[in-house]
Amino acid sequence: MAKSILKEWAGRFRSDATGVSAKTEWADQLTRARNAGPRMTNQTTIDPKSHGPGTLAVHAGTYNDPITGAVGTPVFAATTFLFQKESYEAFDQGMIRDYPIYTRYGNPNQWAVQEKIAALEHAESAIVFSSGMAAISTTLLALTNRGGHIVTAYDLYGGSYNLMREDMHQFGREVTFVDPMDIGAIEAAIKDNTEVLFFETLTNPLLKFAPVRGLAKLAAERNLFLILDNTFLSPCCLTPIDDGAHVVIHSGTKYLNGHSDLVAGTAAGSRKYLDMIWAQMLKLGGSLNPQDCAILERGMKTLALRMRAHNENAEALAHWLAAHPAIARVYHPALPDYPYAWAAEALTRGSGGMVSFEVKGGDKAGLKLMDGLKLVHAATSLGGVESLISMPFNTSHSSLIDRQRREVGINPGLMRLSVGIEDLDDLKADLDRALRAIGDIKP
Repeated sequence: MAKSILKEWAGRFRSDATGVSAKTEWADQLTRARNAGPRMTNQTTIDPKSHGPGTLAVHAGTYNDPITGAVGTPVFAATTFLFQKESYEAFDQGMIRDYPIYTRYGNPNQWAVQEKIAALEHAESAIVFSSGMAAISTTLLALTNRGGHIVTAYDLYGGSYNLMREDMHQFGREVTFVDPMDIGAIEAAIKDNTEVLFFETLTNPLLKFAPVRGLAKLAAERNLFLILDNTFLSPCCLTPIDDGAHVVIHSGTKYLNGHSDLVAGTAAGSRKYLDMIWAQMLKLGGSLNPQDCAILERGMKTLALRMRAHNENAEALAHWLAAHPAIARVYHPALPDYPYAWAAEALTRGSGGMVSFEVKGGDKAGLKLMDGLKLVHAATSLGGVESLISMPFNTSHSSLIDRQRREVGINPGLMRLSVGIEDLDDLKADLDRALRAIGDIKP
């Protein structure tokens, strides 16, 4: 039985999307089509354009086991798979990404969750990684060359900023930092050797919504890769590939998994670009193990439901905080003073669960606020079902000096709140009690 299933599975890889035999000298055919996926014979595939994100999150990618009839994907806790005739053909034809050979190359659990991610992102293919930073570093190295140039933002997540500032030049890549909201400055930074524009769709921690369509237009005109980190929004709020992005990255640790019990990363895009990233991932080794793939797939089944609660709670808290006497300023796309007009048209499905705000009294007041909270936890990370709060100055952006933080807008007293799915009134009560306790703090 096992061998017959393998042969049925392998049979799917005998032809490409054009129906031409895989034995064709496809390496010389620059116009050849590529399969989406990788996909397994018994895997659930759903047209993402004709189904909503809730349906895709539950069903897309699930492996339907032909032996047991299990309604969820089993865990394939195997490092290696029996060689068949088709295994050798996969090596010969350069198709080892599509065939069960070795778990670092690919595993049924990876393929199941990758298909779910690809469907939600409206992409042909996806890859899962051992962390969000593995996804970012692998993707950037795969889609640039030594001597190449990357244009990116001053106000990136601290880990991404450090990679750009401290490490990319060691790999022979030049980096220029710009204001991500200024298309003119971005265009002016492009050089003859520029290869990639890399930005966050909603920046960390000031929630600036990047001009995604303008970036895509610029990338198309200048023949550049547009790579976007969409972690703060999730595909339930924005699918940047529909707007012209080439690759979309997530820290799967955050909203995709959503339960603060897994570290993972993802990249999604066209199959030809994801094949390049996959080949780089093999060399860097940042693949995700089958057990963690299963956790990520399970977490993603409730993504649409959770994002609805995150969106509603965050928007309501943003308005409430903006009226609170202890607050100096609130950052959120739903507020009337939000300065980036293009966000209203793009973020019709929600703005995610993040709210940033400045407390009166500066950093000292912010630290006291975190000590006074009971329901909201003072902790790093974001996107989980529980509400988390932190201060960028001593966590995500602690590597920046005071001047650098002020240059990107990280002022004293800035708090980053990841709004969970708790009852809104309980969150308000917890925040109000702690905010009133800091009233006597001076800057």
